[in-house]
Amino acid sequence: MTTDQIVLFVLIGLIFTFLIWGKFRYDLVAFAALIVAYVAGVVPKEDVFSGFGHPAVVIIALVLIVSRGLSRSGAIELLSRRVLDASRGLRAHVGIMAGVSAALSCVMNNVAALALLMPLDLQAARRAKRSPALTLMPLSFASILGGMVTLIGTPPNIVIATFREQALGEPFRMLDFAPVGGVVAIAGIAYLTIFGWRLIPSEPTKHDSAKELEDLTLFIAEAKVPESSSLLEKRLKELDTLAEENDVNVLGLIRRGKRLSGGARNAEIQKGDLVVIEGTAEAMDQFAGAAKLELDGTTKPGGVMSDTVEIMEVVVPQGARIEGRSAFDLRLKYRQGVTLVGISRKGRRVRDRVRKAKVRAGDILLLLGPGDRLPVVVDWLGCLSLAQRGLEVTQRHKAWVAVGAFAAAVIVSSFGFMYLPLALAVVVVTYALLRIIPLGQIYDSVEWSVIVLLGSMIPIGMAMESSGASAQVASAIVNWTSGLPTVAVLTILMIVTMTLSDVLNNVATALIAAPIGVDIAERLDANPDTFLMAVAVAASCAFLTPIGHKNNTIIMGPGGYKFGDYWRMGLPLEILVVVVSIPMILLVWPL
Repeated sequence: MTTDQIVLFVLIGLIFTFLIWGKFRYDLVAFAALIVAYVAGVVPKEDVFSGFGHPAVVIIALVLIVSRGLSRSGAIELLSRRVLDASRGLRAHVGIMAGVSAALSCVMNNVAALALLMPLDLQAARRAKRSPALTLMPLSFASILGGMVTLIGTPPNIVIATFREQALGEPFRMLDFAPVGGVVAIAGIAYLTIFGWRLIPSEPTKHDSAKELEDLTLFIAEAKVPESSSLLEKRLKELDTLAEENDVNVLGLIRRGKRLSGGARNAEIQKGDLVVIEGTAEAMDQFAGAAKLELDGTTKPGGVMSDTVEIMEVVVPQGARIEGRSAFDLRLKYRQGVTLVGISRKGRRVRDRVRKAKVRAGDILLLLGPGDRLPVVVDWLGCLSLAQRGLEVTQRHKAWVAVGAFAAAVIVSSFGFMYLPLALAVVVVTYALLRIIPLGQIYDSVEWSVIVLLGSMIPIGMAMESSGASAQVASAIVNWTSGLPTVAVLTILMIVTMTLSDVLNNVATALIAAPIGVDIAERLDANPDTFLMAVAVAASCAFLTPIGHKNNTIIMGPGGYKFGDYWRMGLPLEILVVVVSIPMILLVWPL
């Protein structure tokens, strides 16, 4: 064993130790390891930062931006609203949510897919008066399973595809993962739906998610009825079911500037009416989308190229310009191009028209307007912006444009007409030009800690391969399994990779296991694609702990899970994945 190999093995061991310890952030650990590798001379100067320009890094960054665009355009909300129903039984709910989660993870980053669906699942749990712990873990696991189906669904697939290009001259294509990943995902979802959710502890740790949802500020707002609304000629009371589904209250109707009284609930809704609603900013936006209403200021002339509209919560201190005055008094919309769409007053309902209500110190206002103008207007009003909670105005009129651009990129890259990173880059540019994603949010969409981790680990992985360290590991595994069938070696590699993925980041696991898999295949004179596909599936399977995959970490707090809760449902799932995937891999990618 050479000195370089010894240094690399020690370094990898230290990386494992620090990542499992969890005292330091994984991106800091990986970047520090890269610097140590350079100082120790195992990574040459010209390769130190080569990982940050690696195609895998570029693809992951672009996928995260595209996922943000699909979310902002309302494409995901439209799908979710059509298939989700809180009144369904638990098993049906788990099955449908798992199916939707897996389907979304096929076409977008699985972390983003979970982030979109988790609030819906929490709302459904609250309405059904059941613990979200019963549904959040199946939701997370399903998103991980769905990511296995396509190249862009999960980072390990991207890593494996680009490694194949380096090792064998050609990368895996968009749908090469589908035959194996699709069958594994279907089997996994069936397990989660029929049996898996029953293995979750019956009395999970107390969680605060329901309280957090109820503690969100409630606003009074007015939503305009446009000509295209499906509510025309319906009675106001017919909105009750839709309002309940979206967690808002319908308080009344305004027509020609006057609030209808008495029989307002029986009044027929007409074009130009204003529906008075109460709810959180997010709930009101969802309700407006479902009912095809317009929160005043959310639509403006100029089509897809118009300025991006954003939403901001601000608190009114004593002495503010707007204290004791209304938005109408200040001509807020006319002078500043910003609309006051909601007022929250310490739990008390505002009886006046929103734009004519006299604002008091301590009120929380919901302002809507161009993103670059909002901070200026907040200062002009003398208000203080609250901590950002990711409030955004969903641009539903751009949903099909966003979906069409992304679908075109998937099609042209799948058939080899365009290089995948370039196709995704075209989508990102399209989203920016059409203001589906504001320019200022493009960089915010990228999870830079993952980019640093990946960019730092790639040169170390290259050094492992060029120094012969990965060949040493492959040789050891082959020697340990001497006399066993090749299928048994493949299974052992898969189990070892799964175990690593449960305690390490799945990207790091894929980077380390991929060259080992190819070396084992060469020593056994087997098809390297067989082993690479096994590594791809195994690196994505992190179901035993909350630290192996970000999605498992995300649900830990809202679901009230303990560290030891995951293996109960996760261990049978990992066994199922091995049992299902090995025959499928051998069928599609024979030895």
